[in-house]
Amino acid sequence: MKKLIYIIIFGIVASVIFSGLRSFKSESEFDLESFAELPVQVGGRIKPLDSVARNTLLLLSGRQKVVTAEGQQLSPIEWFMDLTMRPELADTYPIFKIEFPDDLGLAGLAKEGERYYSFNDLLPFSEELRKLHSEVNPEPKKRSPYDNQIVDINNGLMRYHRIMHSLHPIGGADRLDKLDEEYQSYTLMIQPGMAELRKQQAGQDYDAERLNSFIAFADDYLKLSQTALLRVVPPPAPIDPLEDWKNIGLELLDVMKGDPLSPYVTSYASLTMSFRSGDAEAFNQEVSELRQRFIADFPDSIGRVHFERIFNGFQPFYIAMQLYVLVFLIVCLSWLRWPHELSRAAFWVILLAFGIHTFGLLSRMYIQERYGVFVTNLYSSAVFVGWGAALLGTLIEKFYKNGIGAAMASLVGFCTLIVAHHLSMSGDTMEMMRAVLDSNFWLATHVTVITFGYSAMFLAGALAIIFVTFGVFSRTFSKETARSLSAMVYGITCFATLFSLVGTILGGIWADQSWGRFWGWDPKENGALMIVVMGAIYLHARWGGICRERGLMSLAICGNIITAWSWFGTNLLGVGLHSYGFTDSGFYWLLAFWSSQCIFIATALLPWRYWRSGFGQANYRRERKRILLAAEEA
Repeated sequence: MKKLIYIIIFGIVASVIFSGLRSFKSESEFDLESFAELPVQVGGRIKPLDSVARNTLLLLSGRQKVVTAEGQQLSPIEWFMDLTMRPELADTYPIFKIEFPDDLGLAGLAKEGERYYSFNDLLPFSEELRKLHSEVNPEPKKRSPYDNQIVDINNGLMRYHRIMHSLHPIGGADRLDKLDEEYQSYTLMIQPGMAELRKQQAGQDYDAERLNSFIAFADDYLKLSQTALLRVVPPPAPIDPLEDWKNIGLELLDVMKGDPLSPYVTSYASLTMSFRSGDAEAFNQEVSELRQRFIADFPDSIGRVHFERIFNGFQPFYIAMQLYVLVFLIVCLSWLRWPHELSRAAFWVILLAFGIHTFGLLSRMYIQERYGVFVTNLYSSAVFVGWGAALLGTLIEKFYKNGIGAAMASLVGFCTLIVAHHLSMSGDTMEMMRAVLDSNFWLATHVTVITFGYSAMFLAGALAIIFVTFGVFSRTFSKETARSLSAMVYGITCFATLFSLVGTILGGIWADQSWGRFWGWDPKENGALMIVVMGAIYLHARWGGICRERGLMSLAICGNIITAWSWFGTNLLGVGLHSYGFTDSGFYWLLAFWSSQCIFIATALLPWRYWRSGFGQANYRRERKRILLAAEEA
């Protein structure tokens, strides 16, 4: 039976990991993987087209796949290729997620049971949507859910349009099929066109037809320079890594200054025409040449871009999240049957999940070139909080071997990765940071230390919830288990208080260097101080004998409320120097979390007679005996 258990668990783990290792396989003759690795500059950093495609789909659809009306599933890069090279086909794909289409008041738009709509579905309502958008309150805090939906749709349509025209000029099928001819005609027309323009400005006779053709090109490319989102043209050699790339429109306009047309522009034109004509051989050859040109120009960046595409496909945090769920289920089953075998299996699986989680964190450091920096934004803080809890929970499991450490590590790890998943819906999770945060030393010290304090506080609170849940509802909860759980909560709380205190002091030093004051009673600073005070209250209550088990567990659970407020709640205020554009949409989830913690605290404070466990009943009998003795003495 033992071997069968291990075989089943190994099979499940292997299937989860191989699902991530198995990259998307397409029957297409086009070299999709090489195209997906082509680098572009957007959001202040160089990234592969694969990341652009995935982030755009997350913003528009809330998922990283496209399901056509015929039921065919497309990968992000396949959708991106259709969007930029075959827009007439991409316009039919339902990618715009609208949660409540009936509420928009657009007659004829809503389809029963449908939440995803194509560009063609929205096109007849474009004027009405623009009108509704113009009536929305410009201040985000004062918008209703209806207003937010209108804003999201309009922003999505704008981004869709800007991505569509990032590789070529704006136009229909006839224009896209003859891009090489257009660029050739344009370059040949520049000198004669400029000559006719100078004649016009000097009041001399000029060729109006030639001048109008030249001005038409200039106006068209000016619009393109203002529309195209992706910067696909790197600066000419010698390369300056700090110099911004240009989009197609800017590059075409700069040709008027006498600069030669970048080969990157003509390469993307060739890719577009080859893809549209179905010439896979020409497409693959052009992709290969374009990639080799990037390798020659950016030898230090191309490896990082390649790794990012692999990282995107592997999705380590998604795999770790699944393994955390598996660990929690294994531990719960071990409390019913086969405790030794299942606990051992859970420990090895949690180690594997933690290793994959660690790989994800280190990969982000490498991609962002911020070594030693775990936290750069709210998304990465959620990932790191889960990692810290998993680390501490795994250490607890190593020493106590009762499944509790593994269960709580997996629970907190899973919950924080779910939070991170929802935060990733806002787009690129590796975006450039504000200047005041752009310091590797302080990000690697203050931010990391204080976020580790969050991890420890949440883990202590989770252990306290286990104490209360088992103590009230489980008859197998013994005095020995209560003592070990109490020791776990105490040790983790000591750790959390120390790290929170050190992190807060380091933050004050950073604030003094950045803003000229050590402490300013900023909401985030207050939140960090509240965590330290909460930890101190717990420790003094234990050391002074002010509270016993129920009270201490209630204080530990209260630590969850304080930590959640410091981590997320202060950002919802939208004030203070630490509100760096964080989400303001999590209020109801935060309120639900606080409510759940209050329920657990109320449960912990139930009289002993309602505790079904042996530990609770023993305390109930002791309490009754003390009352009877007091009554007799009276």
